[in-house]
Amino acid sequence: QVQLVQSGGGLVQAGDSLGLSCVVSGRDLSRLTMAWFREAPGKAREFVARLDHTGGSALYSDYVKGRFLISRDIGKNTVYLQMNNLKPEDTARYFCVASESTYGTLTHGGEFEYWGQGSQVTVSS
Repeated sequence: QVQLVQSGGGLVQAGDSLGLSCVVSGRDLSRLTMAWFREAPGKAREFVARLDHTGGSALYSDYVKGRFLISRDIGKNTVYLQMNNLKPEDTARYFCVASESTYGTLTHGGEFEYWGQGSQVTVSS
């Protein structure tokens, strides 16, 4: 059973940086496609970033490209989301997700079997 435990998040001001962590247990990262999604009140769930099972290919939504970085530490079996130059519109609950599928673009929430508990990120203007 794959389990994802998130940490990080909080309240920051526009322009600040913040990091999220996601510790994975039950499966090595080399066998998982990892991603981050976010949900804001009144808005649809939104894809943020994805890292393939090799760790060599990352994909970002246009909203965060150039500001956010998804990375991983194989030794710690942990995935990170570094968020820079945060904007009020980045305010949302962020979820770490994992899929045992290693093929395809995997940018829809329904394609990921495992979800973390979520971390609130609030950006004030």
